Amino acid sequence: MSLQRIVRVSLEHPTSAVCVAGVETIVDIYGSVPEGTEMFEVYGTPGVDIYVCPSLERSRERADTRRWHFDEGLEIVVVMNSPSNDLNDSHVQIAYHSSHESLPLAYAVLYLTCVDIALDCDLNRGDRQDGDFVDKRQWVWGPGGHGAILLVNCDRDHQGCEAQDNCDEHVHCLQDLEDMSLMVLRTQGPAALFEDHRLILHTSSSDATRARVFHLCGPEDECAAYRCVLGGDKVSYEVPRLHGDQERFLVEGLSFPDAGFPGLLSFHVTLLDDSNEDFSEAPVFTDTVVFRVAPWIMTPSTQLPLEVYVCRVRNNMCFVEAVAELARKAGCKLTVCPQTENRNDRWIQDEMELGYVQAPHKTFPVVFDSPRNGELQDFPHKRILGQDFGYVTREPRDRSVSGLDSFGNLEVSPPVVANGKEYPLGRILIGGNLPGSSGRRVTQVVRDFLHAQMVQPPVELFVDWLAVGHVDEFLSFVPAPDGKGFRLLLASPGACFRLFQERKKRGHGRALLFEGVAGDGRVRTISINQVLSNENLISFNKFVQSCIDWNREVLKRELGLAERDIIDIPQLFKSERRKAAAFFPDLVNMLVLGRHLGIPKPFGPVIDGRCCLEERVRALLEPLGLRCTFIDDFTPYHMLHGEVHCGTNVRRKPFSFKWWHMVP
Repeated sequence: MSLQRIVRVSLEHPTSAVCVAGVETIVDIYGSVPEGTEMFEVYGTPGVDIYVCPSLERSRERADTRRWHFDEGLEIVVVMNSPSNDLNDSHVQIAYHSSHESLPLAYAVLYLTCVDIALDCDLNRGDRQDGDFVDKRQWVWGPGGHGAILLVNCDRDHQGCEAQDNCDEHVHCLQDLEDMSLMVLRTQGPAALFEDHRLILHTSSSDATRARVFHLCGPEDECAAYRCVLGGDKVSYEVPRLHGDQERFLVEGLSFPDAGFPGLLSFHVTLLDDSNEDFSEAPVFTDTVVFRVAPWIMTPSTQLPLEVYVCRVRNNMCFVEAVAELARKAGCKLTVCPQTENRNDRWIQDEMELGYVQAPHKTFPVVFDSPRNGELQDFPHKRILGQDFGYVTREPRDRSVSGLDSFGNLEVSPPVVANGKEYPLGRILIGGNLPGSSGRRVTQVVRDFLHAQMVQPPVELFVDWLAVGHVDEFLSFVPAPDGKGFRLLLASPGACFRLFQERKKRGHGRALLFEGVAGDGRVRTISINQVLSNENLISFNKFVQSCIDWNREVLKRELGLAERDIIDIPQLFKSERRKAAAFFPDLVNMLVLGRHLGIPKPFGPVIDGRCCLEERVRALLEPLGLRCTFIDDFTPYHMLHGEVHCGTNVRRKPFSFKWWHMVP
């Protein structure tokens, strides 16, 4: 932002003024006009461009083209584009004329000193090379947009600290600087000018709570050389000219976008004139840059997997081994949380969501710690937060959370186009209640946070019909080689009943579910005939199907899906206190590792030596190039109302698409 200065010239004494390169200065000649003036001429020394604006209706003209009539409303505009070598080394001269006199009535002289001041940052986001002018005061989305990007410095690069890097006003290790954004103050002009002019770097009190600025005041390879000058209660800083024409600053983010904070931060440098002892300082010029804090971004199950997380508890050794083998096939790293840390809390999907943040100069993963706070509550902060791995959480002030605040209820779609709008990073899916109803919903602070990120606009689905209440109980996404590049898998009681009816017609009505389940005898087998004759089960699953169908239409509308993009996976549900739970292991609640799928083993009716449920799922998914591995999770997970997806978590490769190229 520039201050459009008005300089008043005097006939009695030459006037001095400071110009900023490229910034207009308006010269006020009215207070100096001698009596009888009808016209004037104005000239400048080389390097001084002078324009006359006769009126609002007429465009400006170069001043040296002719003699000008003296009219009210006329403005003289002075522009200098190169900094001065010495004080007052340029000037503007105004000659006042009367039609009755051959010589000028009087002269007025304005001496000028030009200084070039710029507060610069990566406005072009590292991927635009053109030199076109951009307004640094505006942050513009899109591939042709501009504006600097700031990361929340929420990782822990210094292993000697327990907290995140942005928890205090110190730089503890040089690696920490890689997570910050560079801001440079450039000044050119006579050194003598700064004997009575000051440069002030400043921001608003609200922005100072959301970002911190460090000034490099010594050798750049020493942590102590980086002095915190803005942030917290520090809202302004007089900039010493330690390095001559260029001062370097590093900026770190403290807060993600959230309710009441759209993510935009402004920093300003102002040149103050302190030359007049009789008056207070006067602002000469202000330059401004705007940063946008990088959003936290989720990755869908169709993204390349990098690392799989699972908990080892007292009764899931075979499950962990099966997940480890699947991770090996997919080429993923495996991280096992031991029982001493999880205290038998196996629901690692519910505890956290793994995403990332990105700026042109740096990308790193960030774990979003859910407010559920089970026995795993310390795991994200103690084990995942670390070098180039950030951490964020949101908890309601009153600590009131429901099962819907677990992050099995937080998923994201692959990139989609819906209603003419592109969502190149997909859309977040969270579960709640029907519009206008009073059932369970995700806590407000989490919903506010997700909406504020802007790049993956959330869609709220209906999940309150489920006992646990998570979106991963009835949907999943898998990669596909055609169409939109993925398929949406939906649990389908209707598809399951049709499958069982087909098998009954072929004479397999006595085939049993749950044969071979290892356990303590609590699980009883049931035949296809018994399932198809159970009126209560059929009636309840018609209700479940209606709930899933409601969500199906929402997903088709909000994600731009057609029926060919959806695959119905056979699944039945049972009623528990009028809410739905999986009748047999929930097939859509799967672990997706590229082409490799870890699917709950359903223990369905075995016909001709093959489980008919497994056979149907293979027939639906393997033509897409996917490989189905059925994992026995019955005792350690299914009987506790969870499945494979609930018991695992995955860090995935960030999108190749840069979030700042989209238009929300």
